[in-house]
Amino acid sequence: MLRARKQDFISIVDAGKKIEALINNALKLKNEARSRSGHMKSRPFRGKQVAMIFEKHSTRTRVSFEVACDHLGCNAIFLGSGELQLGRGESIEDTGIVLSRYVDCIVYRAFEDAAVRRLAAAASVPVINALDDMEHPCQALADMMTIKEKFGKYRGLKMAYVGDGNNVCNSLMLACAMLGMNFTAACPHGYEPPQSISQLAASISMDTKCRMEIIEDPKLAVKGADAIYTDVWTSMGQEKEANEREKVFSAYQVNRELVSGAKPGAIVMHCLPAHRGQEITADVIDGQQSVVFEQAENRLHTEKAVLLWLLKGSTR
Repeated sequence: MLRARKQDFISIVDAGKKIEALINNALKLKNEARSRSGHMKSRPFRGKQVAMIFEKHSTRTRVSFEVACDHLGCNAIFLGSGELQLGRGESIEDTGIVLSRYVDCIVYRAFEDAAVRRLAAAASVPVINALDDMEHPCQALADMMTIKEKFGKYRGLKMAYVGDGNNVCNSLMLACAMLGMNFTAACPHGYEPPQSISQLAASISMDTKCRMEIIEDPKLAVKGADAIYTDVWTSMGQEKEANEREKVFSAYQVNRELVSGAKPGAIVMHCLPAHRGQEITADVIDGQQSVVFEQAENRLHTEKAVLLWLLKGSTR
């Protein structure tokens, strides 16, 4: 089957200059969804198929993608890694080639970034990174949509990320750099984002004229912040490190005292799932400054925008 040259969404930087148009489209889609019970009037992808390969467990990513596909009129096929021949040694490349003969898009939630890139290189249909060990671009897009909803802009604002320099931090830092939003990450020594990511963000920020910082002091990081973001201290696949990480990150909890050091009215963000009492206290995540559940809802709308872009070539 001959196909036109395809676009993948492996890193948030793959959105390039389209990132703000994608976010604006997601905002329009959200308004449409509320007026039409979710479904688009035209349901443009009727008859299209989306394969969803998940090596890791998921709530928000799986459900938001399945619902997004339904709203757009296409069919989502969930494929747990244990249900595929991947689990018995079939190569990622062969899986990508074969699935490309059946479906119009592949959503892949993987343990390793290298696996997502290998699948994308072999597949002739668009591949969407639904989380790997390097990035979580779909989450970052929803996060930046939430910022736009709350503040109406990016320039002149500051995002403070507190905690592990993980995949969520990586994509968020790159997204802030792309959109011109100042970003400071407070991470314990040895838990900073990879140098390759921080260097790329710094390079991008030179063009968008914003500031990227990685420091150790969480109180200094939140000073003057418009948004405070945190994530779990122990990600999937790091369970053996949980006890050690809890000791290392104990001073990085987002609690009422830390939030009070930010700008008055600063919003609090978390990608979920949250461990209340560890990286964030219950009174903060459930408090008036929290936009955590708005972020979760926005995953649905940004994923519809990404599917429209990759399958239809449209950011409207």
